[in-house]
Amino acid sequence: MIMSIKEKVGKRIRELRHAKGLSQEKFSFECELDRTYIASIEQGKRNVSIVNIEKIAKALGLTVTEFFDSNIFQ
Repeated sequence: MIMSIKEKVGKRIRELRHAKGLSQEKFSFECELDRTYIASIEQGKRNVSIVNIEKIAKALGLTVTEFFDSNIFQ
C-alpha cells in the first residue's frame, strides 16, 4: 500500500515523538499546538502547513531537513 504524504508525515511525527518518550499532550505543549491537531496529523488526516512542520521539528530538537531525512519519504 502506498502512503500519502499526509500519512508519511504523521508516521514520522509519531515515530520521533515515541522515540523521545513524549505523550501527545506533552508534545503538543512543546509545539504550542492543540493535542487533537497533533492526533489528527499522526492519523494522516491533516494537511500540515510548513510553519507547523517547523514548530514540530523544533519541538523534537530537529531542523526541518532532519525531520524529512527518513526512509519514510523515499
